[in-house]
Amino acid sequence: MHCPFCNDNDTRVIDSRLVGEGNQIRRRRECQACKERFTTYEKAELSLPRVIKRDGSRVPFNEEKLRLGMMRALEKRPVASDHIEDAVSRIKHALIASGDREVRAMAVGEHVMHALRQLDQVAFVRFASVYRSFEDVNAFREEIDRLENEPSPEQRRNQIPLLPND
Repeated sequence: MHCPFCNDNDTRVIDSRLVGEGNQIRRRRECQACKERFTTYEKAELSLPRVIKRDGSRVPFNEEKLRLGMMRALEKRPVASDHIEDAVSRIKHALIASGDREVRAMAVGEHVMHALRQLDQVAFVRFASVYRSFEDVNAFREEIDRLENEPSPEQRRNQIPLLPND
């Protein structure tokens, strides 16, 4: 690491500690030449897969586009913003964990629909109506009938798990 003051490359780490949610390291360094101290941050560089769109084009994964799509579906719904951010993080983690270099847009959409189903059923139907291109009222009715047979997101959150990590 080069010293930002004198550009010497002989620096030593004085202190290291985790910051944030434990995914970043803060290092306090001292230059051996000029004795100035400075701070650096180290973070793992994780690469998200490229997204293959319906027309076959490939684009970089866009976290902001994911977040905006979810926010549009959740507009005027009683869902806390930290729940939305958690869902976005889970989707990103699932994409990274898959190890794939490319993922179809349909797969990303399925992740979003699963997350929205857990957060809010109305938002799920909103997103699904656009994502699955519902053509008529019957398509809405079929999706709502499926939802009525499942416990609501509130009921799921309040359930006591039968097994650990459930």
